[in-house]
Amino acid sequence: MRIIKFTTWTLAWLTAFICATWAAGALYFDFPKASAFVAILFVIALLAIVIFVRGKLLKLAIVFGAFAAVVSWWLTLKPSNDREWQPDVAQTAWADINGDEVTVHNVRNCDYRTDTDFTPHWETRTVRLSQITGMDVAINYWGSPWIAHPIVSFQFSDGLPLCFSIETRKTVGQQYSTLEGFYRQYTLTYVVADERDCIRLRTNYRREDVYLYHTLASPAQARERFREYVNTLNALHEKPRWYNAVTSNCTTSIRTQRAVKLRAPWDWRILLNGKADEMLYQDHAFATGGLSFTELKQRSLINERARAADQDPNFSRIIREGLPRSD
Repeated sequence: MRIIKFTTWTLAWLTAFICATWAAGALYFDFPKASAFVAILFVIALLAIVIFVRGKLLKLAIVFGAFAAVVSWWLTLKPSNDREWQPDVAQTAWADINGDEVTVHNVRNCDYRTDTDFTPHWETRTVRLSQITGMDVAINYWGSPWIAHPIVSFQFSDGLPLCFSIETRKTVGQQYSTLEGFYRQYTLTYVVADERDCIRLRTNYRREDVYLYHTLASPAQARERFREYVNTLNALHEKPRWYNAVTSNCTTSIRTQRAVKLRAPWDWRILLNGKADEMLYQDHAFATGGLSFTELKQRSLINERARAADQDPNFSRIIREGLPRSD
């Protein structure tokens, strides 16, 4: 009985500590004025309560009440599309759908000199749903093998591929921080881009490792996924949403943009997305050519081909040389 009681109190206080820590962070990162002072004052007040207030239940009630108050305020914060954005996310993509024809506005196709020195170009492209032949997935890594960034690229029989990259939309001078990603510091943006922008940026200029996989999605399935992306980017163009490192990031958003009944079962590798390609391999989503996952991943590293192709108009074809196309 004592063990149960001790465990219960321990879990209660651990939960209270986590809630209080998150709330202090919310005040520090998101409070509009004197945020550091407000966060410190909040922590001091909670410490005083824990030290001087009598009764464990009362102490816990006050801590959880303070957390609830901060959450109630935090949920009132609204994202905006009207800010001074960095040049690479200055525009939001949107699309006109007219039957089979889809006209995508603000397709990014920058002229890069380095990863930070570039001339922004925003294009309008018209594609036909009936000409979608399939879709590929690029997974890129910049550090930890547990964390990556997925880019979905749709293939067309009569035109260049279109990439969709779900990213944070940062203001001028803002840098990405994983910690800040848990709060309301960034809005979510769907970048639609040419592969010579979105993929070449990562292979040739950022020098990140990029693995490209051909999926086994049928043209009909690829068209349905394309519509999901277009519907979401149109919604974000009209009504922005916050990015969140856990609930609304570059991978979870791919899952949640689908209707609830069509979503894939939850898998821990959706969150630790550096293992997402292994998950998709095991789900038989990739063309493997009979290769093991290790062999397929080795063949799918496209950095050397991308750097050799560089500004070649046939960039998209060259980076796919040697990749399995079907099983």
